[in-house]
Amino acid sequence: MDGRGAWEATSIWHGTKGRVYPVLTINWPDSLGLFYAVFTGFLGFVPNADEWKVMGLAPYGKPGVDLSMFLDVRTTPYMAHAGLLHGTGSNPYCGWPAALGSPREPESDINDLHKDIACAVQDLCESGMLNVVRMALEKTHSKNLCLAGGVALNSKANGKIAAAGIVDNIFVQPAASDDGVALGAALAPFLDGGQRLPLKSMRHAYLGPAFDDDAIAATLNTYKIRASRLSDPAATAAEFLSQGKILGWYQGRMEFGPRALGSRSIIADPRDPEMNAKVNNAVKFREWWRPFAPSFKKEAAPEYLESAYDSPFMILTAQVRPEKRSVIPSVTHVDGSARPQTVEQQINPLYYRLIDEFGKRTGVPVIMNTSFNLRGEAIVHTPTDAIRTFFSSGMDALVLGSFLVEK
Repeated sequence: MDGRGAWEATSIWHGTKGRVYPVLTINWPDSLGLFYAVFTGFLGFVPNADEWKVMGLAPYGKPGVDLSMFLDVRTTPYMAHAGLLHGTGSNPYCGWPAALGSPREPESDINDLHKDIACAVQDLCESGMLNVVRMALEKTHSKNLCLAGGVALNSKANGKIAAAGIVDNIFVQPAASDDGVALGAALAPFLDGGQRLPLKSMRHAYLGPAFDDDAIAATLNTYKIRASRLSDPAATAAEFLSQGKILGWYQGRMEFGPRALGSRSIIADPRDPEMNAKVNNAVKFREWWRPFAPSFKKEAAPEYLESAYDSPFMILTAQVRPEKRSVIPSVTHVDGSARPQTVEQQINPLYYRLIDEFGKRTGVPVIMNTSFNLRGEAIVHTPTDAIRTFFSSGMDALVLGSFLVEK
């Protein structure tokens, strides 16, 4: 499910015996992604880029705004009304009801109507996605669901699908939007050559470049930055976190996709109810309503979450158990949800150990995890990127490989 591919907006495929077969295609502009993107623009954000912001804002709104004239989810599986969504060249919102108000100016204040519209957009998107999934189940008779495309990065909707009890297994490709085209570019000729897909589960996304301690040391020397060598980076970082410090964490191979998963992360203490505001204001410089995600030791997830116990890619939401919301307030959204990453010892032993060491010190084996970047910038790639971002923000310390840099 995407804004659009070439012309496709939504397609259903059935995978069996190492190959995939087309079942159904819904062409653009009958598109869930188009619907969401147009309202992303109406709410003052960048279409096809800032949909996360609408998803994060939605829980602050209340139901009641009727957007069925734009997206009808009573049809099978949905019908996007492209004429209204496109408007005219001079007025993209031509014919829209006056009750929706005027388009919000970028960076202006968010009012209650904006929140309510975001709530309605998210609700309709979730309904449309569930309709597509139900149709796929009916046509393929398979309860093993895989999602991809930009719309499949809607973690709130994915969580609802997972919690609905209609599928046995759910997998969302971690780089589900346009960056995932790289996978297709590799797999298409592989299949065209008569090969079958390897039937092996994807358990991690650490597929990018790495910089070893020698490369990090060379960068530190180049910029004449004082650093100390750590014998136990995980334990040192855990101690700093327990003291309320905000850290940059730069380790190993970079993650594939839009989520930082413990290689290029900014990390903090989830127990501090003010930490969300501290990181937003002093580090990320981003909007106040956007939530932060928790990284759990996988075996600790059931103690804190009502579902999504296997969520290695931070792409499903789950409800935090009511009695735990006050324990990890800075990673619990206003509606009681969280977008967890479950970390396994054998997959990322260093990051797992960091969470474990923090748990030993605090009794809470959970840390706040957000991507290592400033607002509007890409996730850091090189040690130079990490150092520049560190000194351009309110982070307290930076752990690069085996090195510690403090302000």
